[in-house]
This record gives sequence, structure tokens and C-alpha cells, in this order.
Amino acid sequence: MKIIQTADLTLEQKLLLFDLWNLEYPERIAYSEFSEFEVYLKGLMETRHFLLVSKFNQFFGWAFGFVREEENWFGIIVNSKEQGKGFGRLLLKELKKEKSNLNGWVIDHSNDVKRNGELYGSPLDFYLKNGFLVVGNTRLENNVISAVKIKWERE
Repeated sequence: MKIIQTADLTLEQKLLLFDLWNLEYPERIAYSEFSEFEVYLKGLMETRHFLLVSKFNQFFGWAFGFVREEENWFGIIVNSKEQGKGFGRLLLKELKKEKSNLNGWVIDHSNDVKRNGELYGSPLDFYLKNGFLVVGNTRLENNVISAVKIKWERE
């Protein structure tokens, strides 16, 4: 496995990440059209992408850092077949190298279903084990997502 860092994604990379997003995230936050996913990506400011790629150029994970409302934010997706092998920690390490703090929204329940019918397991414990803290009672609640805000700060 290797990590490719880039500020700009190629069309091929975007298409592969679109598929990864829709495979691993809950169906309610999946994108039905590639053009919607592109709009999301274009709306991210000061973006840095970290692509976890096999020696056969298959995408197994993706981390991205960006700025929103003058805060550093991030997202991570690791293919469920590759979870538990340290790849999420590896991607977090790359994100943490460049920033002194990171914010994220994390689904903190297991009520959502992925497109393939499997339950989406909350990654909250993973983030807590990797130095993140839940930010008080700060939640994102709407008809698409129910999530808690997490934050990491370098000591």
C-alpha cells in the first residue's frame, strides 16, 4: 500500500472515490449522481487528499483535509474489507502531519444502512482511540445525517 497526496484529483480518481463513498457511507448520505459529488468536492476549500492505493492501483481508502469557516476539517473512508488493518490510523497520521487541529462530524450510532444493505458501524470509538474528543453536545441533526462533532488538537 502507498499513499498518494494531491491537492487536485483527476477525473478517474474522482470516479473511484465516488464509488468508495457510495459503497462505505450510509445510503442517506450517498450521492445518486456523480455531478452532485463533484459539486461537493468543488465546495471544499484548501483541500488536501490522501489516497490509499494498492500496488495494483486499487483505491482502498481516502482521507481529505479542508478548511470550513476558518476551521480545519477532515473526512476518512476506508474500504470495509480493509478496516482493522491500521490503514485508518495511517491516513489520520498523514492528516495530523500538516495541521495542529482537526474537526469532523462522526455518526455516533449504528442505525444507518449502507447501499448494500449492511449496517453502517459508527467509527466514533476509532477516533476516540486516536486522540479525538467529542465536542460537548455539538451535533449535526437533519433529515440526512445525525452526527456528533469531534476534535483533535496537537499537544
